[in-house]
Amino acid sequence: MTSRHLATPQSRNTFKMYWLEAKYELFKSLRLPIFAISSLTFPVLFYLFFGITFGQGSFGDVSVATYYLATYGTFGVIGTALFGFGAGVASERGQGWMRLKRASPMPPLSYFVAKLFMAAVFSTLIYLLLLIIGLTLGDVSLSLTQMLGLWGILVLGTLPFAALGLTIGYAVGPNSAPAVVNLVYLPMAFASGLWIPIEALPKFMQHLAPFLAPYHLAQLALNAIGAGSNASNGVHILVLLIYMLVFLILAIILYRRDEGKTFG
Repeated sequence: MTSRHLATPQSRNTFKMYWLEAKYELFKSLRLPIFAISSLTFPVLFYLFFGITFGQGSFGDVSVATYYLATYGTFGVIGTALFGFGAGVASERGQGWMRLKRASPMPPLSYFVAKLFMAAVFSTLIYLLLLIIGLTLGDVSLSLTQMLGLWGILVLGTLPFAALGLTIGYAVGPNSAPAVVNLVYLPMAFASGLWIPIEALPKFMQHLAPFLAPYHLAQLALNAIGAGSNASNGVHILVLLIYMLVFLILAIILYRRDEGKTFG
């Protein structure tokens, strides 16, 4: 029997462990009303209010409802990543869940992959809810290619913010994590033009926005529907990759510090 055949059962078991971890992470998140309801309803309510109820006219070549579909979609998926990783990891650290995971036979990475899976599912749900509202109640008109492109950008765009959330989750305690996430998330979202167009913000915020990660994800989303700035997508992707790399390095440092305090 070849080594390839010998490795097959182990590979299947590994995949099954990752899948089970991801499935139950999703179920756990769905059963937490404070996470599930807030993650899904806040972007929807903001979009209904600003994008639909008061969403008359246009921004450039697209309708207001179409423009806000991209920006409030960005707002929603960032929140899912930050709270899922930031508040979630901090809470589970405080409950001793991380020690239990370390003692279990689960692959160490399965815990983080499961949270990424959960963030991707919630991001997809947020996008679909906003898209259905925009198509039925607003004047959103997008091609299938634009719809799929926007979906892909929003889901993949959670990665830098998952890294930021992970850094927060290992930097602060379970009681302070939600407050810290909000202190980072809400001002950053507003200053990046996710609630109102960047052109309507004060001048100093317009100059600040390009240094913030949400601005670049929003611009990628807007470019996908033909409403973005003149900057190249490559610039936005590069900035997001730098953010992700920096926060991943910080998260690894904090993770090792936490492991050292717990296990010596």
